[in-house]
Amino acid sequence: MKLEQKLSNKIGIIVDSLRMPIREGLKTAKELGADGVQIYAVKGEMSPENLSSSARKDLKNYIDSLGLEISALCGDLGGHGFQDAQLNPEKIEKSKRILDLAVELGTNIVTTHIGIIPDEPSDPIYEEMQKACDELGIYAKSLNAYFAIETGPEPSARLKSFLDSLSTNGVSVNFDPANMVMVTGDDPAQGVKLLKDYIVHTHVKDGVRYREVDPRDVYGALGYGSGVDHEKIAQMVTAGEYFKELPLGQGKVDFPAYFAALQEIGYEGYLTIEREVGTNPLQDISDAIKFIKTYK
Repeated sequence: MKLEQKLSNKIGIIVDSLRMPIREGLKTAKELGADGVQIYAVKGEMSPENLSSSARKDLKNYIDSLGLEISALCGDLGGHGFQDAQLNPEKIEKSKRILDLAVELGTNIVTTHIGIIPDEPSDPIYEEMQKACDELGIYAKSLNAYFAIETGPEPSARLKSFLDSLSTNGVSVNFDPANMVMVTGDDPAQGVKLLKDYIVHTHVKDGVRYREVDPRDVYGALGYGSGVDHEKIAQMVTAGEYFKELPLGQGKVDFPAYFAALQEIGYEGYLTIEREVGTNPLQDISDAIKFIKTYK
């Protein structure tokens, strides 16, 4: 599949991938040539409860002064996502506050992992995830915002069926092609076409799968393992026993097909670079921007 025309999408960077203090990371992102940034807002100084009204205004003013936008906030709370009925009220409340923060900072997208969606809609865990996502979707819509599920833990067809079952599109999709290549073996270009009505944000990341892996061993599931453990995932990605995240263009993501599919569905949002591993993220992200610009 070939691009019909050159890419016009803005380029973003997940600031946390630079592994720098937030303001230094923002300044570096601008220097690298990014148009916008995605920021984790789950813990530490960026967590909603730790950002006063004046601190929010100050941060927004600083981002504006650099000529940057926020493409999205990341609100991934880890654990089992929204599979656990006992923990969901607290997680839903925190997610709503992250949505509030996003809107205050000038973006209407919060990305997250919700846990692996079970095969069967009759599964009690499926129903619990539906209930949580419906509440969050309705709240997001009230803010003209989106709570965007990241692709990867389950095949795109199952994710679409789940999204179709919700009462609004306030819960949508953050499309990550590498997660699909590394974990489920799904074809990203076909996934884009399947999920076209829901994609509001994308990641640009590359990787390879060496052998099949149970998604529950990567992302966890209620009653199976300990849930999303980012340190464990990073170790799995680095070790490369099952799969490995690689610099853009070095893995198995077919970027011409991925970008062409995004063009075909009329996606006009951000292409946000994520680099979770590697010893020189600054170089990898700089190279990633140059890689994307070869399609512009």
